[in-house]
Amino acid sequence: MIKVTRVEPLSLYSLRVVFSDGVRGEIDLSERLFGPVFEPLQDEELFSEVTIDEFGAICWPNGADLAPGALHAELSRARVGPA
Repeated sequence: MIKVTRVEPLSLYSLRVVFSDGVRGEIDLSERLFGPVFEPLQDEELFSEVTIDEFGAICWPNGADLAPGALHAELSRARVGPA
């Protein structure tokens, strides 16, 4: 199972992410911070409190989380480039 092993908040609601298989990159979440769980993350201080839970998912103190599988797929596609 792929897990996030490192996450670092960057400016403009982006994250630098490293996965257990070595895939790494930056994810821009600026267009994804909507809805009752993710809107509070528009507060840069709360956004910067990002951590990794025991399952290797990215999470925040307000209960927002991101499944590692989808992020891994997104970064993997970016590394390969368009077909």
